Amino acid sequence: MKTAAAMTDNDDLTTKADREHRASPIDAHVGARVRLRRTLLGMSQEKLGDALGLTFQQVQKYERGVNRIGASRLFDLARVLDVPIGFFFDDLPSEMGGNAAVRSRPAIFGFAENAAGFEDDTMNKRETLELVRAYYRITDPAIRKRVFDLIKSLTPTE
Repeated sequence: MKTAAAMTDNDDLTTKADREHRASPIDAHVGARVRLRRTLLGMSQEKLGDALGLTFQQVQKYERGVNRIGASRLFDLARVLDVPIGFFFDDLPSEMGGNAAVRSRPAIFGFAENAAGFEDDTMNKRETLELVRAYYRITDPAIRKRVFDLIKSLTPTE
């Protein structure tokens, strides 16, 4: 028969193991940002994995937040996905430690404006992803800016 101390030690180990295998909200957020950027670039998990020396299954685990992304891996992801490291923490909710000053700064791509009022799933819609991919395939920055201005002019004024 187990002693009370042995059972408590066992419970502590189980609780610790559960915490280690559960995705933290921050890990899930960072993973979702990796997925967002990879998808916007039209890059497969396999291609990203190849660029990082990983399998697509490892990339999948990062994107789901199951595996934590260490500092050196985050640096590599930022380089391969061509974003600053802060991109992965943009839009982090304040209850998870997000900073209101960071959320209020302009988006990293230059022309984007504050996305207030957008649904959370807007960036996951196929139409949005295809539009962004097509936009970034325009290699001439002047033409890309004109396309942006055209689209912006077609939207209703507030």
